[in-house]
Amino acid sequence: MNIELLKHIYFRLPVIVRLLLTIFIVMIAFGVVIHFVEPKQFPSVFLGVWWAFVTGATVGYGDIVPVTTTGRVIGILLILSGGGLLTFYITHISAATIQHEQDLSRGKVAFKANHHVILIGWNERTRQLVHLTKEHHPMVEIVLIDHTLSNLPYKQFPVHFIHGDASEDATLNRANIKTAKCVVIAADHTRKERQADHNTILTTVAVRGNNKDVPIIAEILSKSQIENAVRAGASTIIRSNDFMSVLLYHELFNRVDAEPYETILHLLSSQHFEQMDLPGELIGGTYQQAISYFLSEARLALGVIRDQDWQINPPADFKLHENDVLLTMSKQR
Repeated sequence: MNIELLKHIYFRLPVIVRLLLTIFIVMIAFGVVIHFVEPKQFPSVFLGVWWAFVTGATVGYGDIVPVTTTGRVIGILLILSGGGLLTFYITHISAATIQHEQDLSRGKVAFKANHHVILIGWNERTRQLVHLTKEHHPMVEIVLIDHTLSNLPYKQFPVHFIHGDASEDATLNRANIKTAKCVVIAADHTRKERQADHNTILTTVAVRGNNKDVPIIAEILSKSQIENAVRAGASTIIRSNDFMSVLLYHELFNRVDAEPYETILHLLSSQHFEQMDLPGELIGGTYQQAISYFLSEARLALGVIRDQDWQINPPADFKLHENDVLLTMSKQR
């Protein structure tokens, strides 16, 4: 192995590794030299290296010291060179730590873990989603992709921020899209509805192209674009405009002194909704029997889905069929 190849390998190493390697080489070199200069004081190379590290770090235990003039000159050179190297190494580590934290808040650091949730688009909805996820599932890792934010402090928002356009493969790869557990694409409300939906669909295509199996939850604003989002690969479509319209309708024509909007938000944040196949023992039974059955499991039956027809709170004597799907609600665990 020639010198040029060694130089090539050395200068390709990370700066911190190079500094640490240089310190070890310098300390070992001083330890070997002092061993040969004063063999009585330093009977082994290891003792010489020990003295070199203690002296270079300016700790100075004084358990073994050079007694000859030559040995003391070597000690002076060690203090001048070794102390400077160690100080520079510690300073560089501190600077690298601060730089890494700044890069993390600016979205420049790639995500390396697996089985994480990716949120695309930062707004009040995704902010609330982060809060609810951390409250009910604190162990879930969240990666946020957004191109409008300049920085996102990790201490304030415990998510891994990736700055960039989620419709680009390079950005998705930095978010480790291939091992993601789920992807949520929020609509960009700063754009017109059609433009926002086109961006959501384009992002869905990019995500599906990089991970064919990951569930994709996409927010679509206009009803006409739902089919396109499904064709693009979205697993679930959220129609936020329709949801908000229903809430506004109930608020507008509510006849009693209540707060339906806050009630819905409380239910969504504290309850777990599930669609499940009808248990065999309930086939041929009534909806009232289903209510009693699920109450024993601390669940509340909300309705039945039959042939894509949703029947919320059907009559008590409503007969249940084999292929029915039940809607249930239970407390978050």
